Amino acid sequence: MPFAPYLDRWELVADGAPIHTHSSDLLPVRRADGTPGMLKLAREAEEKLGGVVMTWWNGRGAARVLAHEAASGALLLERATGTRSLTRMVREGRDDEATRILCAVVGDLHARPEPPPAGLLTLREWFVELAPMAARHGGVLAEAEATARALLDAPRDPVVLHGDLHHDNVLDFGERRGWLAIDPKRLHGERGFDYANMLCNPEEEFALAPQRVARRVEVVAEAARLDRRRLLQWLLAYAGLSAAWWLGDGADEEASHPLAVAGEASRLLALVSA
Repeated sequence: MPFAPYLDRWELVADGAPIHTHSSDLLPVRRADGTPGMLKLAREAEEKLGGVVMTWWNGRGAARVLAHEAASGALLLERATGTRSLTRMVREGRDDEATRILCAVVGDLHARPEPPPAGLLTLREWFVELAPMAARHGGVLAEAEATARALLDAPRDPVVLHGDLHHDNVLDFGERRGWLAIDPKRLHGERGFDYANMLCNPEEEFALAPQRVARRVEVVAEAARLDRRRLLQWLLAYAGLSAAWWLGDGADEEASHPLAVAGEASRLLALVSA
């Protein structure tokens, strides 16, 4: 049982069934004083390094780290015990509300003062796979790559980024703690990047519903005080990168959604520039 050493070391007892994702093993636990926690054992290097960022945030905008073993990347986090869900909120027709909650969480994360922790990746490093896929496939991927290059050549407002901010990575931690983020990447760059992923989620039928992208861009631009055109540029760049990752894995069908989002971002950009 991979959890056993940490149950002993951190004086924890299991409080539910294990959860296994593609990158981590998780176990609901309780501490010696009875408070609930979530024990997370990452299996991938990228996931382990996210714990460094979680620790650095120190519970502001993100789940609080109760214990962290740097060598293994093992994390003990406060556990989300609330019953609300941003994805469910969207399905119930409350998309604007969910989007504003996401923006508020991102704002809290970005408000943590510098200096950032060591070992973060730059956005230029993060986007490295886009150029070869754009050269191979052309079309909207080529437009996304050119847009990303322009953004990366003239960055604004650098912050420690979450890197994977979407509706299922912001959870309800109850009345006292509110909505908090989990599962960051280890990125540093322009703050506008963090708002792009939420525009592609939570699911294709919602993200690409008629007028949805345009409406969300309006809500995010207002809530985050971002230039609407630059936000659309980040959306085009991010959606292109997401598609490039899928195409690089040979998953052409999965790439269809981010490609469609990139196409819609390109269309809206043309309208803004007109």
